[in-house]
Amino acid sequence: MKNRSFDLTEMDLPKELKSMSYEECAKLAQVIRKKLITTVSKNGGHLSSNLGTVELTISLHRVFDSPKDKIVWDVGHQAYTHKLLTGRADKFNTIRTEGGLSGFTRPDESEHDAFVSGHSSTSISAALGIATAMKLKKDKHHTIAVLGDGALTGGESFEGLNNAGKSGTNLIIVLNYNEMSISKNVGATAKYLSTLRTKESYHKTKTAVEKVLDSTPVVGAPIKKVVRGSKNVIKDMIIHSTMFEDLGFEFVGPIDGHNIEELDEGLCAAKALGVPTVVLVNTQKGHGYPPAEANPGGYHGVGAFDLSTGNPDVVSEDSFSAIFGKKLLDIAYKDKRICAITAAMKFGTGLQYFHRALPDRFFDVGIAEQHAVTFAAGLAAGGMIPVFAVYSTFLQRSYDQLIHDLAIMDTHAVIGVDRAGIVGEDGETHQGIFDIPYLTTIPNMTIYSPSNNPELEMCLEKALLEDKGICAVRYPRGADEVRTDNRTASVDVVTHCNGSEMCILTYGRLYNEALTAQKRLLNEKEISIDIIKPVKIFPIEDSLIETLKGYKKVFIFEECYRNGSIGEKIAAKGIDCDLSAINGFVKHGKTNDLLDELGLSSFRMTEKIMRYLNEKA
Repeated sequence: MKNRSFDLTEMDLPKELKSMSYEECAKLAQVIRKKLITTVSKNGGHLSSNLGTVELTISLHRVFDSPKDKIVWDVGHQAYTHKLLTGRADKFNTIRTEGGLSGFTRPDESEHDAFVSGHSSTSISAALGIATAMKLKKDKHHTIAVLGDGALTGGESFEGLNNAGKSGTNLIIVLNYNEMSISKNVGATAKYLSTLRTKESYHKTKTAVEKVLDSTPVVGAPIKKVVRGSKNVIKDMIIHSTMFEDLGFEFVGPIDGHNIEELDEGLCAAKALGVPTVVLVNTQKGHGYPPAEANPGGYHGVGAFDLSTGNPDVVSEDSFSAIFGKKLLDIAYKDKRICAITAAMKFGTGLQYFHRALPDRFFDVGIAEQHAVTFAAGLAAGGMIPVFAVYSTFLQRSYDQLIHDLAIMDTHAVIGVDRAGIVGEDGETHQGIFDIPYLTTIPNMTIYSPSNNPELEMCLEKALLEDKGICAVRYPRGADEVRTDNRTASVDVVTHCNGSEMCILTYGRLYNEALTAQKRLLNEKEISIDIIKPVKIFPIEDSLIETLKGYKKVFIFEECYRNGSIGEKIAAKGIDCDLSAINGFVKHGKTNDLLDELGLSSFRMTEKIMRYLNEKA
């Protein structure tokens, strides 16, 4: 074995992978895992999923020729190794930091990223589209969709499978089976895949495969040698009579996802078939790092953590998510109609308490937000009170169901809109900035945006037990940061008035920024300004409009997309207001830095008000 540098910044990647021995590949995998662990421990990010796909990613880049062959990563949260192998190793320490690499795949970041990712279950549809475009252009290269079994619980995956099997394209679907999405996978699909994971192969492949393998050139001597010497092994890996074959696919697997030699064999077989093929790969989430192996859910998406102890900075007990989950359980003890629903995010949304105490009224529907809302509508039609806790960015996927299945019937359900507003390092696919613009278009909708824990509890209780129709209670990522002496408890409008002719109107997390701006203006500039904070932000109360008409100038600050914001609706009612909201998508960075850049920090509030006063003078 020749001396080879394993400095990722100096290697000629991914080209150099094709000439590496399996011993060298194993060494490279160790180097990559070390890099993943040390970087994520500092920057936060998705750890378990990336540790589980190191060997798979190495093999993909050995067998295929990116970017001519297109690799589409579902969600993209498991593509860190892919980034390291495609010319981004020297920038990898910037991942998830402002101006640095994204935590997901982005075509504007690298030609090796075939598609924007961030949401689950999109890879098959996107890859089929790319493969069809290649077929129309008579391009013989392959398109590879890489998705986990958790993503296969999403309905869009099945819609893609339904169209892809008979497409006649060079499409390969690599199904990475690890029994996890974020939480443990549930449902019939997970059970079915579990049988395939351990099923022994018993059918030989078609004789045509052997002929194709003999005539197909494979780049790299190590791969060519193992393929020509192991056709029987390849034939033994191909299972027939699966769901996927019934949909028109060839099926290869199961393959040990941490054995590069076996991965090379299986992927080469799939490549040689030249028809839509599913490759089942068994991996261990968190592989190679004992704390993540023991707690793959806890290390799925983490903040910075201590390498010496391996303790991730997971969602804290005082986070809005945890407070929501605990209060929901408290109310549900007293009212047996209340049910809790999650789309594979039990721990992320604070519903673990409900699941532990009241499992019969807890439902994890998998990564299926559309189904979750219609399922909730069915529960409501049956006399229950469903509560669907979901991240703002994922609730977007169920807009039609909110209108057609909940609102039209005017049934009562509560949506816990978690991660509302800026979420920071996860970037534009995860920023929760669109829920207000689209939720306010839906009839029979009430929206609360509490700024602290007591208000969150009060809003949830009112939404559950007093309101009708659809109620959304939205709250940000993280914990209540409002000082105790400024903490309010209301479900209506909170005012901090001292007779000023100007006021700040804001809600949710920005209330804290407004309080700081108010204090700075008074102490440093001797300028007084009132604060008005609606807690129930929609429908907009007539009394709020009348109050605002009493001010000569109203400054509105909103942590949401400008078009369709509450501020736009207030302006449409004849209020002379100066609106600061978000235009366009928001990239990744620290939340406080992003709020400042967007003009929503206390400093920017102060600056804007002073600029207005100076111009007026």
